[in-house]
Amino acid sequence: MTMPTTLMSKFILALAAMMLACSPVALSAQEMSEPQALVKKASDDMLAALAENEVELEDNPDKIYALVEAILMPHFDFEKMSKLALGKNWRQANAEQRVRFTEEFRLLLIRTYSTAMLEYTDEEIRMLPFRDDISRKRVSVPMEVVQPAGPAIPMALSLYQNKQDEWKVYDVKIDGISLVTNYRSSFANDIRQGGMEGLIENLAKRNEKVKV
Repeated sequence: MTMPTTLMSKFILALAAMMLACSPVALSAQEMSEPQALVKKASDDMLAALAENEVELEDNPDKIYALVEAILMPHFDFEKMSKLALGKNWRQANAEQRVRFTEEFRLLLIRTYSTAMLEYTDEEIRMLPFRDDISRKRVSVPMEVVQPAGPAIPMALSLYQNKQDEWKVYDVKIDGISLVTNYRSSFANDIRQGGMEGLIENLAKRNEKVKV
């Protein structure tokens, strides 16, 4: 199932709100699981940076790219996300193309989340009880988007523990739909039309502003 573009954009905004505003209110830092604590710290750091740079961001909104890259992006595993986003096309890409695609996909996510940060308007995200076993090194941090009217929308961050014992985000699911694999059909269409080189070039053109 593919998420419509407008709906995907809405939930990316919700994701940005989560990274800014969620906190397991009933839990102390000692009671949180390590993945939950990571999400909470990233949220706190991003809020602090936005407050500290509020005036400069009004004059120069592009500064948000550097803030998102420095504070949020280190918690994401872009190679794993790139594999998920490309699916079978990842195996067909050569080593150089994989590196270039991963970099452009990273910039695409920075651009997407940065735009959402600038449009953040106090959406409420509620963290739910954590039930996974962290000893398995792959967990889901559940939460829900609280709507003013209508039912809450389930949402979850997928994280895994790498060989350096760091927890990294590799997917975000909204109502069971993966935001990462949601890119797969559009990427596959670009590859059909222009090959892997065409996809990478298209992403590079779209990402030019982020590179400035």
